[in-house]
Amino acid sequence: MFRLFAPLILGLLAALPAQAFDTRAKAAWVYDMTTDTVLLDKNAHEKLPPASMSKLMTINMLFEALRDGRVRLDEEFAVSSRAKAMGGSTMFLNETDRPTVEELIKGIVVLSGNDACVVVAEGLAGTEEDFAKKMNERAKTLGLNDSTFANASGWPHPNQRMSMHDLGRVAERLIDEFPEYYGYFALTEFPYDGRSPDNRFNRNPLLHLGIGADGLKTGHTQESGYGIVGSAVQDGRRVVFAITGLTSERERAEEAERVVNWAFREFVQKTVAEKGTRIADADVWLGQSTRVGLVVSEDLELLLPSLAQEKLTANVVYTGPIEAPIEEGQKLAELQINIPGIPMATVPLVAEQAVPKGGFQSRLRTAFGILAKRVMAEIAEMQS
Repeated sequence: MFRLFAPLILGLLAALPAQAFDTRAKAAWVYDMTTDTVLLDKNAHEKLPPASMSKLMTINMLFEALRDGRVRLDEEFAVSSRAKAMGGSTMFLNETDRPTVEELIKGIVVLSGNDACVVVAEGLAGTEEDFAKKMNERAKTLGLNDSTFANASGWPHPNQRMSMHDLGRVAERLIDEFPEYYGYFALTEFPYDGRSPDNRFNRNPLLHLGIGADGLKTGHTQESGYGIVGSAVQDGRRVVFAITGLTSERERAEEAERVVNWAFREFVQKTVAEKGTRIADADVWLGQSTRVGLVVSEDLELLLPSLAQEKLTANVVYTGPIEAPIEEGQKLAELQINIPGIPMATVPLVAEQAVPKGGFQSRLRTAFGILAKRVMAEIAEMQS
């Protein structure tokens, strides 16, 4: 394994760490979707009671059914006595209602309707128990390793658990995979059939602040405390976050706004290397050339702290020498950039050009050259 210092990148990354962010949340995950950068990880993989935030997984299951053509937005679902009996936040549905899929989406997103979740679960899987099994199966395929589901609504249950990381990843999926439906999360009210006018408003405290917020879901139970999964867009950058364990609605609102402001104000998006920029060279074994350039295959954009105090470090890591033949564009190495205050950024590096296998003399010359380098390195180490 070879580790090379990358001075080119360090010259381009003239930025230093952001102000430390200390959230009052018990657990938090903040992610910049535009640059694929995790900005904050505080107990982000801890399996916690998600309350109504787990309704995002129910919505995901429903959006998938819509995309696959298994249901339509105008399709009506029956309401069971079990759905009607649900407590907490509801749409106030009864057995005579036949809400459409679109109304149920709004009922879940805006009103946080527990009854609407049961209606969706029964409509898609027959029973809520079978729907929960399908949720667990889908969670595994989506890589939600910190999540287990016992129901569709987030109603308190020992087996209803999600991490902030998993909640953030579900939010990212809803934004990225279902743009045609994501707009429902920005609705501020839904007066379903005029029932319970006081319950028609979206509980997301960020939607009225003019900071680019357009989703997603709040949650609260006595066990979980107050939490929110949110997202906002400013100047083309999208941030997704999930926080939980706060003590009140007010603290949740304040902390959510702090997270958004910190994510956008303390970091700047910067192109640090254009496509094809050579970052380093790697040794080649038994090729027509003894070296191959390592380049970025796409424009390298990173999210960097906006304040400058300390230098960053960057290394190129690969297993070498790399045996020929090598194809142009073949992934050969990894650029690791350590940015103080946020997790390490990892970028693939590819071959700048093809390197065919060498003939006998070329291979012999290469072998002697590499062996000579190793001997010289060992002598230098012994003398130091």
